[in-house]
Amino acid sequence: MAGFSRRTVLKATLATPCAAGLFTHKIAHAAPSLSARPLVFAHRGCSAQRPEHTLASYAKAIADGADFVEPDLVPTKDGVLVCRHESNIAATTDVANHPEFANRRRTLTIDGKQETGWFTTDFTLAELKTLRACERLPKLRAHNTRYNGHFDVPTFEEMIDFVAAEAAACGRSIGLIPEIKNSTHFHALGFNPEATFLQIIAAHTYTRSAPLEVQSFETTNLHTLNAAVKAINPQATVMLLMGGRTETPPDLLAKGEKTTFGDLMTPEGLKAVRRYADVIGPSLTDLIPRDAQGAWLAPTTLVDDAHAAGLLVHAYTCRPENAFLPQQLRNAEGDSARNVKGSLAEIRRYLDMGLDGFFTDDPAIGRKAVDRI
Repeated sequence: MAGFSRRTVLKATLATPCAAGLFTHKIAHAAPSLSARPLVFAHRGCSAQRPEHTLASYAKAIADGADFVEPDLVPTKDGVLVCRHESNIAATTDVANHPEFANRRRTLTIDGKQETGWFTTDFTLAELKTLRACERLPKLRAHNTRYNGHFDVPTFEEMIDFVAAEAAACGRSIGLIPEIKNSTHFHALGFNPEATFLQIIAAHTYTRSAPLEVQSFETTNLHTLNAAVKAINPQATVMLLMGGRTETPPDLLAKGEKTTFGDLMTPEGLKAVRRYADVIGPSLTDLIPRDAQGAWLAPTTLVDDAHAAGLLVHAYTCRPENAFLPQQLRNAEGDSARNVKGSLAEIRRYLDMGLDGFFTDDPAIGRKAVDRI
């Protein structure tokens, strides 16, 4: 990270060091998981405690016991993969405060939806490095705004090097679970994020041997990546992320096909997914739906159906604030309150369904839930 040493980033975690002792577990499930133990995936790092997709967020996640850290990947104008949840950087950087880039604000259609803002594909890496990260949800996570302006946007390669250094310092393996974002959109602009991604993981010793799971909401790229990634890292797995049941994967939509994620969640659909993926990544609400007030309804059979098809299930996203919890688990402290008790109860409910892993914005809570503390 330009301008920030590893020591500076680690100081910003305000967390205890990694310890190998965190990773001995006794897990009991009401329903069987296909994993030896459920995995804790740090969603955009520890995004409940630090601005997302910064080295500080990744460092905090590692210190809090995450098994895997997630970088979402989008390209810059000069084809460098950087860690952002979407190409539009309006909500997660200070780009709006840079008058030199004011004329780059525009509207694009991405996966059928219009977005207005500033996009990574209009910035070279050098230009992007002049920006600083900021908190996406400043009203809900006001405590994170104290870090606004402190950290830049890391490249995927910087993130790999950082995690590799942390793994060496902690004495344990730390997995990476990168998501290739908006593949069809970027290919239409002339980029090939999959080719760049494969070149990068092949070039780094760490990504050739560390736990690695590649994710996408699209099916076409996973057909190619499934074999290509495993040729580089034999222990790698591939996950199809699942959007809303009525939505069509963006690559299929672009081809005029009508297959929905709901179709892919049926027993027959899951058997088809198993031909090119090892894991599905559904929303938590596809496992236990909620009513209009946010209360839990009866659970679905998706976890059992996926297991029957030979697929693992890694669901998204557990968040600790009352605003995101099911109605039954919220307390009276307001939407922005970090409700540890409620979040633990939510995660344990999903683990009891046999969930193999889950994304969380707050890995410390996820670690406690898995460890049964």
